[in-house]
Amino acid sequence: MIYLPLLLAEEIEGGLFDFNGTLPLMALQFLTLMLLLNTIFYKPVTKILDDRDEYIRTTLTTASSMLVKADELAAKYEEDLSEARRDAQAKIAASQKEAQSIVSEDIKKAQMNAEKLITEASKQLNIQKEEALKTLEDQIDTLSDQIKAKLLSRQSLK
Repeated sequence: MIYLPLLLAEEIEGGLFDFNGTLPLMALQFLTLMLLLNTIFYKPVTKILDDRDEYIRTTLTTASSMLVKADELAAKYEEDLSEARRDAQAKIAASQKEAQSIVSEDIKKAQMNAEKLITEASKQLNIQKEEALKTLEDQIDTLSDQIKAKLLSRQSLK
């Protein structure tokens, strides 16, 4: 019986690592769980992530193309706007020039009319002056004749 603990000690081997049937069973269990997790969880999650990546990529591509189109349209509209401003400024300058020429023509016409009126008024005044001088001369002649006649009649009375 002394040998019994020794025999029992010899029968209990392996200690920390026992490779009899549990290690292959654990490896099979690990592989089975890995396959199940891969098919049940990882594939759908990977598919969702891939779909999301594709959606983001297409959205980003679409947004980039829209941004390029928007930039092109903005540049075109800026060019059209600057051209319209130049045209408007040219039209404004032309209309100002035309208005200025019309005003200067009107001023010239008004000056000519004023000169005509002044000349005409001057002629009328000269005519009236000459008529007034004639009337005055006639009156002076009449008065001098009357004065002469009175003087002569007084001298003859004396």
